[in-house]
Amino acid sequence: MTSTNRRLLALGAAAVLTLTACGAGDRDLKLTGSDEETAAELTPPTRQALTRLGPPEGELDVLAWAGYAEDGSTDPAADWVTPFEKDTGCQVTVETATTSEQMLDLMGSGDYDVVSASGEVSLELVAAGDVEPVNTDLVPNYLDVFTGLKRQPWNSVKGVEYGVPHGRSANVLMYRTDLVTPAPDSWEVVFDPESPYSGKITAYDSPLYIADAALYLMATRPELGIKNPYALDEDQLEAATDLLKGQNANIGDYWDDYLQQLEAFASGETEVGTAWQSVVQLGQVDNVAVQGVLPKEGATGWSDTWMLASRSAHPTCAYQWLNHIISPQANAAASDWLGQAPANRKSCALTVEKDHCTTYHADDEAYFDRVWPWTRPVVACLDGRTDVECTDYDQWTSAWQEVMG
Repeated sequence: MTSTNRRLLALGAAAVLTLTACGAGDRDLKLTGSDEETAAELTPPTRQALTRLGPPEGELDVLAWAGYAEDGSTDPAADWVTPFEKDTGCQVTVETATTSEQMLDLMGSGDYDVVSASGEVSLELVAAGDVEPVNTDLVPNYLDVFTGLKRQPWNSVKGVEYGVPHGRSANVLMYRTDLVTPAPDSWEVVFDPESPYSGKITAYDSPLYIADAALYLMATRPELGIKNPYALDEDQLEAATDLLKGQNANIGDYWDDYLQQLEAFASGETEVGTAWQSVVQLGQVDNVAVQGVLPKEGATGWSDTWMLASRSAHPTCAYQWLNHIISPQANAAASDWLGQAPANRKSCALTVEKDHCTTYHADDEAYFDRVWPWTRPVVACLDGRTDVECTDYDQWTSAWQEVMG
């Protein structure tokens, strides 16, 4: 089995759950301040990061998406838990979350030490006080993390790191090279009401797809004033929703299962739409005539963050895990398995496929400057505006229901 197939075996268990998770959360992000109605910024509970570590406690309780903490039981080639246990003496217990809501609820229990938080839950975990700042001086491998992944809106607040990045990837425009001509370079091919590929277009089934519409509007309707696709006031959300309602008639399938999506591309039922780079790679391995491109408007994407629980019973083991998971060896193994650009620049020399980092643009900051990783929309505008409230995830969920009819 090739490393690409091994990675996507994991995606069958993990990536589909991530998409499903995007539509599962219904908790309100909390804001603190003198007046919650006028609070302009996310203000997390005051917590101090550790300044030094004690002796390892011998245990570590991990909450993660499927495929993020592999111990060799799924595939002997995917094991970065066992080396950690041998090196630290911290015995790992992994709980797998299947939805964002479950991840939020489980973290609220206080039973876990670390969590592999996706961008649609990380800020809520901060605001709820379920995670605490990370002292990156205690995470030596953080020095080798790509600069473009540090202190980003989904893993930090007011310049304070709340975790270490796991990796990143873009949601690319995937198309059949033998059926879509000329090769597309814009999302116009999926949003144009007169698209020649009507009925053959695919989009992912999630309220966060509203951000894809907002990103397109940033480029095509600058008068709307959208500066961040996850920071939409009511008028901007309405414009994005209207665009998606118009697109709905041209959509052949809203996907939440990458295997079904790939089968649709292989059969010609689908010819163009949003996909992960890893799915493009699997299609090419299976000799499907597909390619992926980052359109000129940019794209949404994803970047998960390993975060430290504020009530961790095993903080030293937790910090050792944060350092291990972004070590060159472990981060390369996880990136091979999951199909993503690694967080650690030194991992690029250790991936199974030597061109892995080229394929996923790991060291191409100009590429990722055009990618907006999934971030949970909240009332406090993430673009810095203070004169208006932005729409939150609940409002996006309602808007998505309108789109889907």
